[in-house]
Amino acid sequence: MKDQNNAPAAYTDNADVVNFINGQVVVATGGRKQDVYNPSTGAVSRQVALSSSDDVSAVVAAAKAAAHAWADTPPIRRARVMNRFLQLMNENTDAMAAMITAEHGKVLTDAQGEVARGIDVIEFACGIPQLLKGDYTEQVSSGIDNWTMRQPLGVVAGITPFNFPCMVPCWMFPMAIATGNTFILKPSERDPSVAIFMAKLFKEAGLPDGVFNVIQGDKVVVDGLLEHPDVAAISFVGSTPIAQYIYERGAHFGKRVQALGGAKNHMIIMQDADIDRTVDALVGAAYGSAGERCMAISVAVLVGDVGKKIVPALIERTKTLKIKDGMHLDAEMGPVITKEALQRIENYIAIGVEQGADLLVDGRGYKVQGHDNGFYVGGTLFDNVTPEMRIYKEEIFGPVLVCVHVGDLGAAVDLVNRHEFGNGVSCFTSDGHTAREFARRIQVGMVGVNVPIPVPMSWHGFGGWKRSLFGDTHAYGEEGVRFYTKQKSIMQRWPENISKGNEFIMPTM
Repeated sequence: MKDQNNAPAAYTDNADVVNFINGQVVVATGGRKQDVYNPSTGAVSRQVALSSSDDVSAVVAAAKAAAHAWADTPPIRRARVMNRFLQLMNENTDAMAAMITAEHGKVLTDAQGEVARGIDVIEFACGIPQLLKGDYTEQVSSGIDNWTMRQPLGVVAGITPFNFPCMVPCWMFPMAIATGNTFILKPSERDPSVAIFMAKLFKEAGLPDGVFNVIQGDKVVVDGLLEHPDVAAISFVGSTPIAQYIYERGAHFGKRVQALGGAKNHMIIMQDADIDRTVDALVGAAYGSAGERCMAISVAVLVGDVGKKIVPALIERTKTLKIKDGMHLDAEMGPVITKEALQRIENYIAIGVEQGADLLVDGRGYKVQGHDNGFYVGGTLFDNVTPEMRIYKEEIFGPVLVCVHVGDLGAAVDLVNRHEFGNGVSCFTSDGHTAREFARRIQVGMVGVNVPIPVPMSWHGFGGWKRSLFGDTHAYGEEGVRFYTKQKSIMQRWPENISKGNEFIMPTM
Protein backbone atom coordinates (compact mmCIF):
# COMPACT_ATOMS: atom_id res chain seq x y z
CA MET A 1 0.00 0.00 0.00
CA LYS A 2 1.08 3.57 -0.72
CA ASP A 3 0.11 6.83 0.97
CA GLN A 4 -0.83 10.08 -0.75
CA ASN A 5 2.86 10.93 -1.25
CA ASN A 6 3.42 7.65 -3.13
CA ALA A 7 5.42 6.28 -0.20
CA PRO A 8 4.75 2.86 1.32
CA ALA A 9 2.26 2.88 4.17
CA ALA A 10 3.70 2.62 7.67
CA TYR A 11 3.91 -0.86 9.16
CA THR A 12 1.50 -1.07 12.07
CA ASP A 13 1.01 -4.77 12.85
CA ASN A 14 0.94 -5.25 16.64
CA ALA A 15 0.56 -9.03 16.82
CA ASP A 16 3.21 -11.07 18.63
CA VAL A 17 6.13 -12.21 16.47
CA VAL A 18 6.45 -15.99 16.60
CA ASN A 19 8.42 -18.82 14.98
CA PHE A 20 8.11 -20.33 11.51
CA ILE A 21 8.90 -24.03 11.71
CA ASN A 22 8.25 -26.74 9.12
CA GLY A 23 6.19 -24.36 6.98
CA GLN A 24 3.92 -23.26 9.83
CA VAL A 25 3.62 -20.33 12.20
CA VAL A 26 4.39 -21.77 15.63
CA VAL A 27 4.16 -20.14 19.06
CA ALA A 28 7.26 -20.53 21.22
CA THR A 29 6.85 -22.80 24.24
CA GLY A 30 8.96 -20.93 26.77
CA GLY A 31 6.39 -18.32 27.74
CA ARG A 32 8.96 -15.50 27.67
CA LYS A 33 8.44 -12.37 25.59
CA GLN A 34 10.43 -9.27 24.74
CA ASP A 35 9.21 -5.85 23.65
CA VAL A 36 9.76 -4.66 20.08
CA TYR A 37 9.94 -0.88 19.87
CA ASN A 38 9.27 1.72 17.24
CA PRO A 39 12.53 3.68 17.65
CA SER A 40 11.01 6.85 16.23
CA THR A 41 8.34 7.10 18.94
CA GLY A 42 9.99 5.12 21.71
CA ALA A 43 6.76 3.15 22.15
CA VAL A 44 6.35 -0.63 22.29
CA SER A 45 4.78 -1.71 19.01
CA ARG A 46 4.58 -5.46 19.57
CA GLN A 47 6.28 -8.35 21.34
CA VAL A 48 8.44 -11.21 20.18
CA ALA A 49 8.05 -14.63 21.79
CA LEU A 50 11.43 -15.95 22.93
CA SER A 51 11.99 -19.62 22.26
CA SER A 52 13.12 -22.32 24.65
CA SER A 53 15.54 -25.21 24.26
CA ASP A 54 12.54 -27.39 23.37
CA ASP A 55 11.81 -25.06 20.45
CA VAL A 56 15.42 -25.43 19.32
CA SER A 57 15.02 -29.20 19.32
CA ALA A 58 11.80 -28.90 17.32
CA VAL A 59 13.24 -26.60 14.67
CA VAL A 60 16.38 -28.72 14.21
CA ALA A 61 14.26 -31.86 13.94
CA ALA A 62 12.13 -30.23 11.24
CA ALA A 63 15.18 -29.10 9.29
CA LYS A 64 16.81 -32.50 9.61
CA ALA A 65 13.69 -34.29 8.40
CA ALA A 66 13.60 -32.14 5.27
CA ALA A 67 17.34 -32.27 4.57
CA HIS A 68 17.65 -35.52 2.63
CA ALA A 69 14.89 -34.84 0.12
CA TRP A 70 16.05 -31.28 -0.46
CA ALA A 71 19.67 -32.34 -0.96
CA ASP A 72 18.45 -34.89 -3.53
CA THR A 73 16.49 -32.23 -5.42
CA PRO A 74 18.36 -31.39 -8.64
CA PRO A 75 20.08 -27.98 -8.48
CA ILE A 76 18.05 -26.67 -11.43
CA ARG A 77 14.82 -27.37 -9.54
CA ARG A 78 16.18 -25.66 -6.45
CA ALA A 79 17.09 -22.70 -8.66
CA ARG A 80 13.53 -22.54 -10.04
CA VAL A 81 12.14 -22.23 -6.52
CA MET A 82 14.74 -19.55 -5.83
CA ASN A 83 13.66 -17.69 -8.96
CA ARG A 84 10.04 -17.65 -7.81
CA PHE A 85 11.18 -16.40 -4.41
CA LEU A 86 13.21 -13.69 -6.15
CA GLN A 87 10.11 -12.48 -7.96
CA LEU A 88 8.11 -12.31 -4.73
CA MET A 89 10.90 -10.41 -2.99
CA ASN A 90 10.93 -7.84 -5.77
CA GLU A 91 7.15 -7.46 -5.58
CA ASN A 92 7.25 -6.88 -1.82
CA THR A 93 10.28 -4.62 -1.46
CA ASP A 94 8.32 -1.62 -0.18
CA ALA A 95 6.38 -3.67 2.37
CA MET A 96 9.60 -5.09 3.79
CA ALA A 97 11.26 -1.67 3.81
CA ALA A 98 8.36 -0.28 5.86
CA MET A 99 8.77 -3.13 8.37
CA ILE A 100 12.47 -2.37 8.70
CA THR A 101 11.87 1.34 9.22
CA ALA A 102 9.19 0.63 11.83
CA GLU A 103 11.40 -1.67 13.91
CA HIS A 104 14.96 -0.52 13.17
CA GLY A 105 14.42 3.18 12.55
CA LYS A 106 16.56 3.64 9.43
CA VAL A 107 15.03 5.90 6.79
CA LEU A 108 12.74 4.28 4.25
CA THR A 109 15.00 4.91 1.25
CA ASP A 110 17.88 3.23 3.08
CA ALA A 111 15.62 0.30 4.00
CA GLN A 112 14.63 -0.07 0.35
CA GLY A 113 18.33 -0.18 -0.54
CA GLU A 114 18.91 -2.85 2.09
CA VAL A 115 16.23 -5.08 0.57
CA ALA A 116 17.68 -4.50 -2.89
CA ARG A 117 21.14 -5.63 -1.78
CA GLY A 118 19.62 -8.75 -0.24
CA ILE A 119 17.86 -9.46 -3.51
CA ASP A 120 21.24 -9.26 -5.28
CA VAL A 121 22.39 -12.37 -3.40
CA ILE A 122 19.16 -14.21 -4.22
CA GLU A 123 19.79 -13.44 -7.90
CA PHE A 124 23.29 -14.88 -7.57
CA ALA A 125 21.95 -17.99 -5.86
CA CYS A 126 19.64 -18.60 -8.83
CA GLY A 127 22.76 -19.56 -10.80
CA ILE A 128 23.57 -22.44 -8.48
CA PRO A 129 23.64 -25.17 -11.19
CA GLN A 130 26.71 -23.48 -12.70
CA LEU A 131 28.26 -22.75 -9.31
CA LEU A 132 28.07 -26.39 -8.20
CA LYS A 133 29.88 -27.79 -11.22
CA GLY A 134 32.88 -29.85 -10.19
CA ASP A 135 36.23 -30.58 -11.84
CA TYR A 136 37.05 -33.62 -13.96
CA THR A 137 40.35 -35.07 -15.09
CA GLU A 138 40.36 -38.00 -17.51
CA GLN A 139 43.21 -40.50 -17.24
CA VAL A 140 44.61 -38.90 -14.10
CA SER A 141 46.57 -42.14 -13.79
CA SER A 142 46.64 -45.29 -15.88
CA GLY A 143 43.03 -46.27 -16.42
CA ILE A 144 41.82 -43.91 -13.66
CA ASP A 145 39.60 -40.83 -13.89
CA ASN A 146 39.28 -38.30 -11.07
CA TRP A 147 36.53 -35.77 -10.40
CA THR A 148 35.30 -33.59 -7.57
CA MET A 149 31.81 -32.67 -6.47
CA ARG A 150 30.41 -30.34 -3.83
CA GLN A 151 27.66 -31.66 -1.57
CA PRO A 152 25.55 -29.93 1.09
CA LEU A 153 26.39 -30.06 4.78
CA GLY A 154 22.85 -30.80 6.00
CA VAL A 155 21.26 -28.55 8.64
CA VAL A 156 22.89 -25.11 8.90
CA ALA A 157 21.95 -22.02 10.89
CA GLY A 158 22.36 -18.25 10.74
CA ILE A 159 22.42 -15.77 13.63
CA THR A 160 21.90 -12.24 12.35
CA PRO A 161 22.08 -8.68 13.75
CA PHE A 162 19.51 -5.92 14.12
CA ASN A 163 21.10 -3.42 11.76
CA PHE A 164 20.26 -5.27 8.52
CA PRO A 165 17.31 -7.58 9.30
CA CYS A 166 16.75 -8.38 5.61
CA MET A 167 20.11 -8.04 3.87
CA VAL A 168 22.33 -9.98 6.27
CA PRO A 169 20.03 -13.04 6.45
CA CYS A 170 20.05 -12.91 2.63
CA TRP A 171 23.82 -13.22 2.72
CA MET A 172 23.24 -16.65 4.24
CA PHE A 173 20.04 -18.55 3.55
CA PRO A 174 19.80 -18.19 -0.27
CA MET A 175 23.30 -19.65 -0.69
CA ALA A 176 22.74 -22.35 1.92
CA ILE A 177 19.39 -23.44 0.51
CA ALA A 178 20.46 -23.25 -3.14
CA THR A 179 23.40 -25.53 -2.39
CA GLY A 180 21.03 -28.13 -0.93
CA ASN A 181 21.05 -27.46 2.81
CA THR A 182 18.14 -26.79 5.12
CA PHE A 183 18.41 -23.55 7.07
CA ILE A 184 17.46 -22.19 10.49
CA LEU A 185 17.46 -18.40 10.88
CA LYS A 186 17.73 -16.80 14.33
CA PRO A 187 17.09 -13.10 13.63
CA SER A 188 17.62 -10.24 16.06
CA GLU A 189 14.84 -10.02 18.61
CA ARG A 190 14.87 -6.22 18.19
CA ASP A 191 13.46 -6.22 14.62
CA PRO A 192 12.23 -9.75 13.90
CA SER A 193 9.23 -9.21 11.62
CA VAL A 194 10.87 -9.20 8.20
CA ALA A 195 12.40 -12.65 8.79
CA ILE A 196 8.95 -14.21 9.21
CA PHE A 197 7.71 -12.30 6.18
CA MET A 198 10.51 -13.73 4.01
CA ALA A 199 9.82 -17.25 5.29
CA LYS A 200 6.20 -16.96 4.21
CA LEU A 201 7.25 -15.69 0.78
CA PHE A 202 9.59 -18.65 0.37
CA LYS A 203 6.78 -21.06 1.18
CA GLU A 204 4.58 -19.25 -1.36
CA ALA A 205 7.38 -19.72 -3.89
CA GLY A 206 7.11 -23.49 -3.46
CA LEU A 207 9.91 -24.23 -1.01
CA PRO A 208 9.21 -27.53 0.76
CA ASP A 209 8.31 -27.34 4.45
CA GLY A 210 11.25 -27.56 6.81
CA VAL A 211 13.84 -26.23 4.37
CA PHE A 212 13.71 -22.65 5.70
CA ASN A 213 12.81 -22.10 9.34
CA VAL A 214 12.84 -19.05 11.62
CA ILE A 215 13.23 -19.29 15.38
CA GLN A 216 12.96 -16.21 17.57
CA GLY A 217 15.00 -15.97 20.73
CA ASP A 218 18.02 -14.86 22.69
CA LYS A 219 21.13 -16.55 24.09
CA VAL A 220 19.12 -19.67 24.94
CA VAL A 221 18.51 -20.26 21.23
CA VAL A 222 22.04 -19.29 20.21
CA ASP A 223 23.61 -21.74 22.63
CA GLY A 224 21.09 -24.40 21.68
CA LEU A 225 22.05 -24.14 18.02
CA LEU A 226 25.76 -24.10 18.84
CA GLU A 227 25.50 -27.22 20.94
CA HIS A 228 23.04 -29.25 18.88
CA PRO A 229 24.81 -32.19 17.20
CA ASP A 230 22.61 -32.05 14.09
CA VAL A 231 23.58 -28.47 13.19
CA ALA A 232 26.60 -28.70 10.89
CA ALA A 233 27.48 -25.04 10.43
CA ILE A 234 26.81 -21.61 11.91
CA SER A 235 26.97 -18.23 10.17
CA PHE A 236 27.02 -15.12 12.36
CA VAL A 237 27.22 -11.35 11.97
CA GLY A 238 27.50 -9.08 15.00
CA SER A 239 29.97 -7.65 17.50
CA THR A 240 33.50 -8.99 17.84
CA PRO A 241 33.12 -10.39 21.38
CA ILE A 242 30.07 -12.41 20.36
CA ALA A 243 31.66 -13.42 17.04
CA GLN A 244 34.64 -14.82 18.93
CA TYR A 245 32.31 -16.63 21.33
CA ILE A 246 30.35 -18.14 18.42
CA TYR A 247 33.55 -19.19 16.70
CA GLU A 248 35.10 -20.81 19.76
CA ARG A 249 31.92 -22.57 20.92
CA GLY A 250 31.08 -23.74 17.42
CA ALA A 251 34.58 -25.14 16.95
CA HIS A 252 34.33 -26.87 20.32
CA PHE A 253 31.24 -28.71 19.10
CA GLY A 254 32.83 -29.58 15.75
CA LYS A 255 30.91 -27.15 13.55
CA ARG A 256 31.99 -25.15 10.58
CA VAL A 257 31.79 -21.47 11.64
CA GLN A 258 31.75 -18.19 9.76
CA ALA A 259 31.57 -15.32 12.28
CA LEU A 260 31.77 -11.71 11.12
CA GLY A 261 32.57 -9.24 13.90
CA GLY A 262 32.99 -5.54 14.56
CA ALA A 263 34.61 -2.70 12.69
CA LYS A 264 36.23 0.70 12.92
CA ASN A 265 36.31 1.80 9.31
CA HIS A 266 38.65 4.58 8.21
CA MET A 267 38.51 6.94 5.25
CA ILE A 268 41.91 8.30 4.25
CA ILE A 269 41.54 11.70 2.59
CA MET A 270 44.53 12.85 0.55
CA GLN A 271 45.38 16.46 -0.18
CA ASP A 272 44.48 16.04 -3.85
CA ALA A 273 40.98 14.67 -3.15
CA ASP A 274 37.92 16.40 -4.63
CA ILE A 275 36.69 18.20 -1.51
CA ASP A 276 32.99 18.50 -2.36
CA ARG A 277 32.63 14.89 -3.45
CA THR A 278 34.65 13.66 -0.50
CA VAL A 279 32.53 15.54 2.03
CA ASP A 280 29.33 14.24 0.40
CA ALA A 281 30.66 10.68 0.57
CA LEU A 282 31.94 11.03 4.12
CA VAL A 283 28.72 12.48 5.53
CA GLY A 284 26.61 9.75 3.94
CA ALA A 285 28.98 6.99 5.03
CA ALA A 286 29.30 8.26 8.62
CA TYR A 287 25.70 9.23 9.36
CA GLY A 288 23.64 7.02 7.06
CA SER A 289 21.48 4.59 9.04
CA ALA A 290 22.52 6.61 12.13
CA GLY A 291 25.95 4.99 11.91
CA GLU A 292 24.49 1.56 12.68
CA ARG A 293 26.35 -0.17 9.87
CA CYS A 294 29.33 -2.47 10.12
CA MET A 295 30.66 -0.65 7.04
CA ALA A 296 30.00 2.88 8.31
CA ILE A 297 32.96 5.25 8.17
CA SER A 298 33.69 6.30 11.73
CA VAL A 299 37.25 7.67 11.32
CA ALA A 300 38.33 10.37 8.85
CA VAL A 301 42.12 10.26 8.42
CA LEU A 302 43.08 13.73 7.20
CA VAL A 303 46.44 13.80 5.42
CA GLY A 304 48.62 16.91 5.49
CA ASP A 305 46.63 20.13 5.59
CA VAL A 306 43.50 18.76 3.90
CA GLY A 307 41.69 19.09 7.24
CA LYS A 308 41.60 22.86 6.79
CA LYS A 309 39.20 22.34 3.89
CA ILE A 310 37.39 19.22 5.09
CA VAL A 311 36.57 20.04 8.71
CA PRO A 312 34.64 23.31 8.17
CA ALA A 313 32.54 21.63 5.49
CA LEU A 314 31.89 18.66 7.78
CA ILE A 315 30.72 20.94 10.58
CA GLU A 316 28.20 22.62 8.30
CA ARG A 317 26.89 19.38 6.83
CA THR A 318 26.67 17.62 10.19
CA LYS A 319 24.68 20.46 11.73
CA THR A 320 22.18 20.51 8.86
CA LEU A 321 21.41 16.78 8.65
CA LYS A 322 17.69 16.14 8.12
CA ILE A 323 16.93 13.96 11.13
CA LYS A 324 13.34 12.80 11.44
CA ASP A 325 11.01 9.81 11.36
CA GLY A 326 12.33 7.46 8.70
CA MET A 327 9.02 7.25 6.85
CA HIS A 328 9.53 10.83 5.59
CA LEU A 329 11.05 10.53 2.14
CA ASP A 330 13.32 13.55 2.70
CA ALA A 331 14.80 12.15 5.93
CA GLU A 332 18.56 11.63 5.86
CA MET A 333 18.87 10.03 9.27
CA GLY A 334 16.44 8.42 11.70
CA PRO A 335 16.71 7.23 15.31
CA VAL A 336 18.98 4.54 16.71
CA ILE A 337 17.55 1.13 17.56
CA THR A 338 16.94 1.33 21.34
CA LYS A 339 17.12 3.61 24.35
CA GLU A 340 20.12 1.58 25.54
CA ALA A 341 21.92 2.25 22.25
CA LEU A 342 21.17 5.96 22.61
CA GLN A 343 22.60 6.00 26.13
CA ARG A 344 25.70 4.07 25.04
CA ILE A 345 26.39 6.49 22.18
CA GLU A 346 25.92 9.57 24.35
CA ASN A 347 28.24 8.00 26.93
CA TYR A 348 30.93 7.62 24.27
CA ILE A 349 30.53 11.29 23.35
CA ALA A 350 31.11 12.22 26.98
CA ILE A 351 34.19 9.96 27.09
CA GLY A 352 35.59 11.69 24.00
CA VAL A 353 35.26 15.07 25.69
CA GLU A 354 36.83 13.77 28.91
CA GLN A 355 39.81 12.34 27.02
CA GLY A 356 40.55 15.63 25.29
CA ALA A 357 39.06 15.40 21.80
CA ASP A 358 37.57 18.56 20.31
CA LEU A 359 33.79 18.19 20.11
CA LEU A 360 32.78 20.26 17.09
CA VAL A 361 29.16 19.10 16.77
CA ASP A 362 27.35 17.58 19.75
CA GLY A 363 24.43 15.25 18.98
CA ARG A 364 23.40 14.62 22.57
CA GLY A 365 19.88 15.50 23.62
CA TYR A 366 18.57 15.72 20.07
CA LYS A 367 14.78 16.00 19.80
CA VAL A 368 12.47 15.58 16.84
CA GLN A 369 9.22 17.52 17.02
CA GLY A 370 6.33 15.24 17.86
CA HIS A 371 8.69 12.37 18.75
CA ASP A 372 9.98 13.47 22.14
CA ASN A 373 10.37 9.89 23.35
CA GLY A 374 12.11 8.65 20.20
CA PHE A 375 15.65 7.26 20.35
CA TYR A 376 17.26 10.15 18.51
CA VAL A 377 20.86 11.28 18.66
CA GLY A 378 22.18 13.97 16.34
CA GLY A 379 25.19 13.72 14.10
CA THR A 380 28.33 14.14 16.19
CA LEU A 381 31.76 15.32 15.00
CA PHE A 382 35.10 15.19 16.85
CA ASP A 383 38.44 16.63 15.74
CA ASN A 384 42.02 16.14 16.92
CA VAL A 385 41.36 12.59 18.05
CA THR A 386 44.38 10.42 18.87
CA PRO A 387 44.78 6.63 18.60
CA GLU A 388 44.87 6.24 22.39
CA MET A 389 41.33 7.58 22.85
CA ARG A 390 38.44 5.16 23.32
CA ILE A 391 36.34 6.92 20.69
CA TYR A 392 39.06 5.98 18.20
CA LYS A 393 39.74 2.45 19.38
CA GLU A 394 36.24 1.14 20.06
CA GLU A 395 33.24 0.54 17.83
CA ILE A 396 30.58 3.09 18.82
CA PHE A 397 27.94 1.98 16.30
CA GLY A 398 26.26 5.35 16.13
CA PRO A 399 26.42 8.66 14.25
CA VAL A 400 29.80 9.70 15.65
CA LEU A 401 32.61 10.67 13.26
CA VAL A 402 36.13 11.29 14.56
CA CYS A 403 38.92 13.08 12.69
CA VAL A 404 42.59 12.10 13.01
CA HIS A 405 45.41 14.09 11.39
CA VAL A 406 48.53 12.48 9.89
CA GLY A 407 51.41 13.72 7.78
CA ASP A 408 51.41 11.45 4.73
CA LEU A 409 50.02 8.31 3.12
CA GLY A 410 52.53 6.07 4.89
CA ALA A 411 51.43 7.31 8.29
CA ALA A 412 47.78 6.90 7.31
CA VAL A 413 48.31 3.30 6.18
CA ASP A 414 50.25 2.48 9.33
CA LEU A 415 47.47 3.95 11.48
CA VAL A 416 44.83 1.79 9.80
CA ASN A 417 46.97 -1.33 9.84
CA ARG A 418 47.63 -1.02 13.59
CA HIS A 419 43.92 -1.10 14.43
CA GLU A 420 42.53 -4.40 15.75
CA PHE A 421 39.65 -4.31 13.24
CA GLY A 422 40.10 -4.76 9.50
CA ASN A 423 36.62 -4.69 8.03
CA GLY A 424 36.42 -1.82 5.55
CA VAL A 425 38.55 1.15 4.51
CA SER A 426 38.50 3.81 1.83
CA CYS A 427 40.89 6.32 0.29
CA PHE A 428 39.86 9.45 -1.57
CA THR A 429 42.49 10.74 -3.96
CA SER A 430 43.01 11.97 -7.51
CA ASP A 431 46.35 10.19 -7.94
CA GLY A 432 46.55 6.71 -9.42
CA HIS A 433 49.87 5.82 -7.82
CA THR A 434 48.56 6.78 -4.38
CA ALA A 435 45.48 4.63 -4.96
CA ARG A 436 47.57 1.67 -6.06
CA GLU A 437 49.95 1.87 -3.10
CA PHE A 438 47.05 2.26 -0.69
CA ALA A 439 45.23 -0.79 -2.08
CA ARG A 440 48.39 -2.94 -1.99
CA ARG A 441 49.61 -2.01 1.48
CA ILE A 442 46.40 -1.78 3.49
CA GLN A 443 45.61 -4.73 5.79
CA VAL A 444 41.81 -4.66 5.51
CA GLY A 445 39.38 -7.07 3.89
CA MET A 446 37.23 -4.63 1.88
CA VAL A 447 38.87 -1.65 0.23
CA GLY A 448 37.43 1.35 -1.59
CA VAL A 449 39.17 3.91 -3.76
CA ASN A 450 36.90 6.95 -4.04
CA VAL A 451 34.15 4.59 -2.86
CA PRO A 452 33.13 5.33 0.74
CA ILE A 453 31.41 2.05 1.61
CA PRO A 454 33.05 -0.71 -0.46
CA VAL A 455 30.48 -3.47 0.08
CA PRO A 456 31.22 -6.10 -2.59
CA MET A 457 28.53 -7.18 -5.01
CA SER A 458 26.85 -10.53 -4.56
CA TRP A 459 29.25 -12.51 -6.74
CA HIS A 460 32.40 -11.30 -4.92
CA GLY A 461 31.79 -12.00 -1.21
CA PHE A 462 31.81 -9.94 1.98
CA GLY A 463 34.27 -10.15 4.86
CA GLY A 464 36.94 -8.37 6.85
CA TRP A 465 40.33 -9.26 8.29
CA LYS A 466 41.86 -9.41 11.76
CA ARG A 467 39.26 -9.25 14.55
CA SER A 468 36.50 -8.45 12.07
CA LEU A 469 36.24 -12.07 10.91
CA PHE A 470 36.55 -15.38 12.71
CA GLY A 471 36.66 -18.26 10.27
CA ASP A 472 38.15 -19.03 6.89
CA THR A 473 35.54 -17.84 4.38
CA HIS A 474 33.70 -14.64 3.63
CA ALA A 475 29.94 -14.35 3.17
CA TYR A 476 28.01 -15.03 -0.07
CA GLY A 477 29.52 -15.25 -3.56
CA GLU A 478 31.66 -18.29 -4.38
CA GLU A 479 32.97 -18.13 -0.81
CA GLY A 480 29.41 -18.83 0.32
CA VAL A 481 29.16 -21.84 -1.98
CA ARG A 482 32.35 -23.26 -0.47
CA PHE A 483 31.22 -22.59 3.10
CA TYR A 484 27.87 -24.34 2.71
CA THR A 485 29.24 -27.38 0.86
CA LYS A 486 31.92 -29.99 1.37
CA GLN A 487 34.12 -31.26 -1.43
CA LYS A 488 34.25 -34.92 -2.34
CA SER A 489 36.98 -36.26 -4.61
CA ILE A 490 36.27 -39.49 -6.54
CA MET A 491 38.83 -41.67 -8.32
CA GLN A 492 37.43 -44.45 -10.49
CA ARG A 493 38.95 -47.30 -12.46
CA TRP A 494 37.33 -50.00 -14.55
CA PRO A 495 40.19 -52.40 -15.38
CA GLU A 496 39.97 -54.64 -18.38
CA ASN A 497 41.13 -57.66 -16.42
CA ILE A 498 40.26 -59.11 -13.05
CA SER A 499 42.49 -57.98 -10.19
CA LYS A 500 46.13 -58.90 -10.59
CA GLY A 501 46.49 -59.48 -6.86
CA ASN A 502 47.26 -57.43 -3.77
CA GLU A 503 48.87 -54.02 -4.19
CA PHE A 504 50.96 -52.73 -1.28
CA ILE A 505 52.56 -49.66 -2.81
CA MET A 506 51.27 -46.09 -2.95
CA PRO A 507 49.54 -45.50 -6.31
CA THR A 508 51.62 -43.28 -8.58
CA MET A 509 51.33 -41.76 -11.98
